[in-house]
Amino acid sequence: MFIGTANVLDTIPGPLRDRMEVIQLPGYTSDEKALIARRYLVGRQFAANGLDTARCEISDAALRAIIDDYTREAGVRNLEREIGNVLRHAAMRVAERAPTPIRIETTDLPAILGVARFESEVALRTSMPGVATGLAWTPAGGDILFIEASLVPGNGRLILTGQLGEVMKETAQAALTLVKSHAQRLALAPDLFEKHDIHVHVPAGAIPKDGPSAGVAMFMALASLVTNRPVRADRAMTGEISLRGLVLPVGGIKEKVLAALRAGIDRVMLPVRNRKELEEISPDAREKLHFVWQETVDDVLREALEDTPAVAA
Repeated sequence: MFIGTANVLDTIPGPLRDRMEVIQLPGYTSDEKALIARRYLVGRQFAANGLDTARCEISDAALRAIIDDYTREAGVRNLEREIGNVLRHAAMRVAERAPTPIRIETTDLPAILGVARFESEVALRTSMPGVATGLAWTPAGGDILFIEASLVPGNGRLILTGQLGEVMKETAQAALTLVKSHAQRLALAPDLFEKHDIHVHVPAGAIPKDGPSAGVAMFMALASLVTNRPVRADRAMTGEISLRGLVLPVGGIKEKVLAALRAGIDRVMLPVRNRKELEEISPDAREKLHFVWQETVDDVLREALEDTPAVAA
């Protein structure tokens, strides 16, 4: 029997993959990471650094801070590295004959690990019209994806940037067509698209991105832009769109939902045809989230856009 691991299945030759039983391992929630850290990782790093509970303690709050502020990931590999960094610092203090036990609290982390590397940027990013929070699947688990749109004087061009693949470019075209078809409902000026160019950008431009599942987020970014109504900051979305305005099912739902949870988002908008996959998500994760099911883009507009336009600065 041979056991192998891989982040991406596409690089495994077809005949070999056909003879393998594939076991998918999704990412962990913050609660699961905290339990893994307390039960396994801390003890292993105590042994590796010559410490024990009589000489060093690390609080649960400090472990949570490491998970949320320093190691936002699907697994726990970087979490164990950072715990090791913290405990090596404690071991150095023990060697310097500091009073024991040395207790590591949240307030000690900046001096040891530096400033927090992650923060909740969802509310900051989506506070202005033209920005929507999408959910993406990556080989390392799910991730949030910001779609930004801007309107500038021009002659109706659609400009796409951010290392987008062909499928994602076509998805942006479909999203713009859908917004144009909703012009009357959105109370848009008849010549809006003729006199302006629309620029759609997906940040992290050095990372290639592709796939149709950002269709709903692209549609919402464009609808938010042309109506001057921000997308609600507590919502993240995924789903493919059709030119008839249907929201079609996508893959990687479990990973995407866990990514939303890690980012502090409590409302996830999913295609209604993905409802059956809800059972794959752990009960504790489901309890922390509110799921909004989408059948058409009209459902998305009703649930995601703020009721009042943004006030100009």
